[in-house]
Amino acid sequence: MDAAAQVQRSLPRLNEPAPDFEAVSTQGPIKLSSYRGKWVVLFSHPADFTPVCTTELTEFARRSEEFKKLNTQLIGLSIDSVYSRIAWIRNMEQHFGVKVDYPLIADLDTKVAQLYGMIHPGASSTATVRCVFIIDDDGVLRAMVYYPLTNGRSVDEIMRVLQAIQLNKSKSVATPQGWKPGDKVIVPPPLTQQGAEERVKDKSVEVTDWYFVKKSI
Repeated sequence: MDAAAQVQRSLPRLNEPAPDFEAVSTQGPIKLSSYRGKWVVLFSHPADFTPVCTTELTEFARRSEEFKKLNTQLIGLSIDSVYSRIAWIRNMEQHFGVKVDYPLIADLDTKVAQLYGMIHPGASSTATVRCVFIIDDDGVLRAMVYYPLTNGRSVDEIMRVLQAIQLNKSKSVATPQGWKPGDKVIVPPPLTQQGAEERVKDKSVEVTDWYFVKKSI
């Protein structure tokens, strides 16, 4: 099997249980399933002491309390030693005045990276690409996004997607393009002709047509 096929086979799938793992981290051994009851944002980055990664991790650290308010645990990962990870955390605190208070996995054996398809040989054979996995409080994988090595992620966008998925799970609604908290949401369309006829008469929601309906939450 070639490298591309191996990566494809290893990718986890949406709306299935997120692959469990145990790993060494800057906060001691961690196990993904031990966070059940919380949402998890698991994100990988190429390497410690790199400039783009530094901008991402410090911004995640600055926004850490916002994620906690959403019952969400941040977990970072790269294929570096735990000593390198600790040194980098201390360096970021020294130079940027931000303390990283979430665990960073030291995935030297690449077990977690392989499990989640974080290594893409076409991009690099020795580094994880910038992946984001959003896992819900039942341990189900709800979203995954891959970025190139050269481009930093938007923490605002990750936060927005997290809030949208949480709303979807709790209220069974969808969100339109560019949705932000406080915006109207989309009501899923009915699946029967009778439901469509009833929907267009519903005065409690904003009806454009039977399949396109919005409401405030």
